[in-house]
Amino acid sequence: MEQFEIDHLATVRAAAPESMVLLRSDGSFPLAAPCRVDAYGAGVRRTVKGGTGSGDVNSRHVVGVEEGLTRAGFEITTGAWLDAYDALADAQYQAFVADLKAQAKAAGQPAVFFGMGAVVPAPAVDLPLDGDGDVAIYVLTRDSGEGADRRPVAGDVLLTDSEVRDILALEAGDKPFLLVLNVGGPVDLSPVKDVANILVLSQLGAATGDAFADVLLGRAYPSGHLATTWAAWEDYPAVGSFGEQDDTDYREGVYVGYRYLDSVGAEPLFAFGHGLGWTSFALGDTATVVNGSDVTVTVPVTNTGTRPGKEVVQVYVSAPDGELDQPYQALAGFTKTAELAPGATVEVTVCFDLADLASYDAAKVATVLEAGDYVLRVGTSSRATRSAAVIELAETAVVRRLHDVLGEPGFTDWRPEAPVAVEVPEGVVRLSVSAADLRREDTQEPVDLTEELAFVRTLSDDDLSYLVLGDYTEAADKQSIIGQAASTLIGAAGQSTSRVDGVPPLVLPDGPAGLRLTPQVGVDERGAFPLSNAFGGLMDDLMDEESLAALGVVEEKRTPQSTYEQYTTAIPIGTAVAQTWDPGLAAAYGDLVGVEMEHFGAHLWLAPAFNLHRSILCGRNFEYFSEDPLLSGRIAAGITRGVQQHPGRGVTVKHFAFNNQETNRLNSNSRVSKRAARDLYLRSFEICVREAQPHGLMTSYNLVNGVHTSESAELLETVLRQEWGYEGLVMTDWVVRSMTRTDAAHPRAAAGATVGAGNELYMPGCEEDRQDVLAALSTGSESGATLTRERLELQAARVVHMAWRLAR
Repeated sequence: MEQFEIDHLATVRAAAPESMVLLRSDGSFPLAAPCRVDAYGAGVRRTVKGGTGSGDVNSRHVVGVEEGLTRAGFEITTGAWLDAYDALADAQYQAFVADLKAQAKAAGQPAVFFGMGAVVPAPAVDLPLDGDGDVAIYVLTRDSGEGADRRPVAGDVLLTDSEVRDILALEAGDKPFLLVLNVGGPVDLSPVKDVANILVLSQLGAATGDAFADVLLGRAYPSGHLATTWAAWEDYPAVGSFGEQDDTDYREGVYVGYRYLDSVGAEPLFAFGHGLGWTSFALGDTATVVNGSDVTVTVPVTNTGTRPGKEVVQVYVSAPDGELDQPYQALAGFTKTAELAPGATVEVTVCFDLADLASYDAAKVATVLEAGDYVLRVGTSSRATRSAAVIELAETAVVRRLHDVLGEPGFTDWRPEAPVAVEVPEGVVRLSVSAADLRREDTQEPVDLTEELAFVRTLSDDDLSYLVLGDYTEAADKQSIIGQAASTLIGAAGQSTSRVDGVPPLVLPDGPAGLRLTPQVGVDERGAFPLSNAFGGLMDDLMDEESLAALGVVEEKRTPQSTYEQYTTAIPIGTAVAQTWDPGLAAAYGDLVGVEMEHFGAHLWLAPAFNLHRSILCGRNFEYFSEDPLLSGRIAAGITRGVQQHPGRGVTVKHFAFNNQETNRLNSNSRVSKRAARDLYLRSFEICVREAQPHGLMTSYNLVNGVHTSESAELLETVLRQEWGYEGLVMTDWVVRSMTRTDAAHPRAAAGATVGAGNELYMPGCEEDRQDVLAALSTGSESGATLTRERLELQAARVVHMAWRLAR
């Protein structure tokens, strides 16, 4: 093991408890010393470090719960139960694989495509709970992944009958019991919600088991808060549609997550922002000051318990209803304390700009704050707050005048018929802000590309066409979709072209839970190559000749003359990072990745991913941060700063935008209103761009209101570059022709139209894609798009700009 691996595993282990969320506690934990423990549940041995798909990370070793407890000195008393569970789970898995293969054969599809993202549901078991330890734990596990969405069925979002039975039996026992949730997102805990001790362990990367043992023994403490509301399944908004093959309607508008539940008065199981610790805290009297539009809320926080801990202070604002209806409240700012010793008090300051709470008014084509009273609340979750101040705005303020873009969804957004009323409290401080102080610049200056444009104007059409594609060597039927398309760094997802003199290639490894690289590499007279085409888990078991051909994998016998390793560090999943509520800690994870990028020679990490948790069913939510755009944007900005403090290294924020389901992800059309688009789904990206200027940005596969995001000049040129001032490189997700469908209701994205719209790097690229670019330049591409030489030069210049900045 290399020194950076040792150092980075220590970093993850030390930081991981800040992602753990203690939902309920009766004081039985932590434990004073290692003891005999009755350990049940799939997650004891089959601990999930992170979800499946292209973002999986090849760490040298992953410490699961059983190993972590044993290493810490615990004695596991339930080996027989775990052995029996393994046998049942293995049998169910084999039956699951056989069924997928049969379905794929009947559908005429390669088995690996049919099973992409598929997850084996938790099996039903009937095994005696006969452990004789001092304490008991039950580790509930759920997995999900790229390519398939979750389902509201037992073994996935819902608990199985046997899980409920065993958890309640353990709760009713005569020894301390802890329910541990090794999950990437919410499960419906309604049947077990009253269990006295519940910990969201989450999925914390390579050091998950060690970090859990540290917390169980009180050597560390949980200090995370929920980044997504946990509710009964039937209480989540069901206004819009989800997972439709062709058109998915975001009819719920701005009422997503806590914005919906708080507005209709539905009680969550555990509120957005909720989190306890091994200690307790009290918030004192608040003080609020307004300077222009900058709001500063100060509150003393006291550790009232007997152990050290950290608390998260959250500020929510209720905007007045006017021409625009408003959710009951929205997160405006937050701050996590440093560690507080028992009895210690610290004065916490939460700062935010009231202008950042502006809503998009389609009639005015602007973001506005309407006249009225803005009620500020301070607390430790969306449901644990008290009024702190009222800010008066005498007249409606236009914050930014924008552009009328992104089309129409074909419906009017839903709004609650009888929303919870916002009470303007008596006796709290009243402050005021003027409309003039809220005005902001509408557009930003473009990047100066004088030198790059002078260079690309000397190039041929062929050279320009290569510059706007990935560095491919094969035709479309040989394209790889497995994230191993780079030649410079084996196992990286791809790289920009190496065909044009004077422009070095940008190497692009996948993410977002660390760098995804091939762990073992061989070298022969032809160069470096992966020593195996292992894809991991279910993908391996579904692989056959047809699947290998579809994946562009050539089974070629090569004998290495030498070998080397490329193990990287699996960090916590995106949702777990957001549960820290600490952009500074997010930056530390980014710094860790930046060090490994320097070590391996990578330039742009294909991360962070932060599409919103519109529905808890999205199979890729574990990669994403939160249901809230402010928390998502600030955590993403933290990671961005951490990576980009390393010269020559950058992030690629993704997936821009409205990528909120995995079902038919390449051809699905997200129908969303201009207001919901601006106020929620684009907002997190805007925050990250304005705060941290990521070097790269990846568009999503899906369409928005009938136009592929990669082909939307309104999204990429008008919103991203003109309005927000984005300075970096825009690339597509991996548009592999064998994955795309031509028989769907909506067409696949095309290279010529994509480049013409402002997406300058079409990945991974193939000769057919290059011909499409050249056709668009002369007569028109397969999509009917046309491309001027001037436009192609601009796109190529943007690629050159980033290649020179990072790789030269």
